[in-house]
This record gives sequence, structure tokens and C-alpha cells, in this order.
Amino acid sequence: MRLAIIPARGGSKRIPRKNIKVFCGKPMIAWSIEAARDSGCFDRIVVSTDNDEIASVARHWGAETPFMRPAELSDDHATTMPVIAHAIRWANAHLASVDFACCIYATAPFVQPDDLRNGLTKLENSNFDYVFSVTSYAFPIQRAIRINANGRISMFHPEHMNTRSQDLEEAYHDAGQFYWGRAAAWLEGKAVFSEHAQPVILPRSRVQDIDTHEDWERAEALFRLLDKES
Repeated sequence: MRLAIIPARGGSKRIPRKNIKVFCGKPMIAWSIEAARDSGCFDRIVVSTDNDEIASVARHWGAETPFMRPAELSDDHATTMPVIAHAIRWANAHLASVDFACCIYATAPFVQPDDLRNGLTKLENSNFDYVFSVTSYAFPIQRAIRINANGRISMFHPEHMNTRSQDLEEAYHDAGQFYWGRAAAWLEGKAVFSEHAQPVILPRSRVQDIDTHEDWERAEALFRLLDKES
């Protein structure tokens, strides 16, 4: 079985009710649910939550909430890996054996069905444990600077002070949208960011972290622009 798991706990501090707050006309989580559904990749789409309101919204938009996430996986210190492993174990016991599981963040309105399909194809046709979305940094990380306690500047990599930008290796970061993985890798707790993972490279125009109100406003503006262009 191919399982989509959308983690969406309650209790967001910086943006209250973040997972179901209306984003460009729909609850935020609805965009992830619809992308999962439209991709055609999944036998089941499950939302892992500890919150009744989130569960109700998720079901309305077509996901399943067959269990409530336990309290020990729902506090501010809970990380993604054990949440996904918990959902896979539940599915193995109550639904069917999981072969591939994809974690799709609830706050990823830019996730596209084609990218999910691309990720699954890469995983199925390889011996990698994971495939996940990445995008490139807009500025060379080798030219990054730090500001010390005295307000003075220094370079992280002073050896590149005079290196031309075009001569520096391009760097990438996690796009924070989806993480395909083999069920066994999730259950064993294998690291996602490792040589056992392969990327799906996204354009920077479709990547935006949404952690603050400013992020939210920027993301909505970008989303509307992309929607208008399409």
C-alpha cells in the first residue's frame, strides 16, 4: 500500500490554528489533501492529528482520520520521524501493509501533484530510502557572513572572499513540502538527509516557509501570482 500521511497537530503558537486557517480561499490543510488526491499516488490519505477540529476539516476535504495522535507525539518537542512511524504502524495493523509512505506537510500549499508523482517514480526505480523536495539557495552559502556579540562582521568561509559567485558550488535546502520513503526506512528511523536520499528539485518560486504572519502574507501573494500566471 502507498500511504499519504499529513501531520497536523493543534496548538500552533505563532500562527493560531495554522493548519486550518483559510489560505487563498481554503483551509491550509485542504491544499495538501487535494494535491495528494489529485496525484493518484495513494491508496489512502491519512491525517495524523490530536485535534478534533483539524480532524473534522480534514475529513470534509477528503482525508481520513482513523486515529487520534497520542499525546506523547503531539507536544512542542515532537518530531516528524516518530509521527510518521506511528501512522505506518497503525496502518500496518488496521488497514494493509505499507510499502511506501509520503509525509506531506499540512502547511505546504505549493505542493504539486506532478512533484509527488515524480518523487514516487524516483523512489520506485531506485534503491534509495527517501526522495524529498529541495530547492536552491538564492545566494551562495559560501559567501555567508556572521555578526558576533560585538556587532562585528566575519565570513563563515573567508577563503571564498574573492571567489566569483559563478565559480561556487550551488547549494540546496529542504523545501518543506513532502518526503517519500520506504516504510522500512521510516520505521527504522533512518535519517532523511543522507546519501540514501534523492531530491526532487523545485523552483524557488514554488517554495515558501510559513512560520510567521509575514511568511503567511508573502505566501498568499506568491500563490495568487502563480495562480494568475497559470
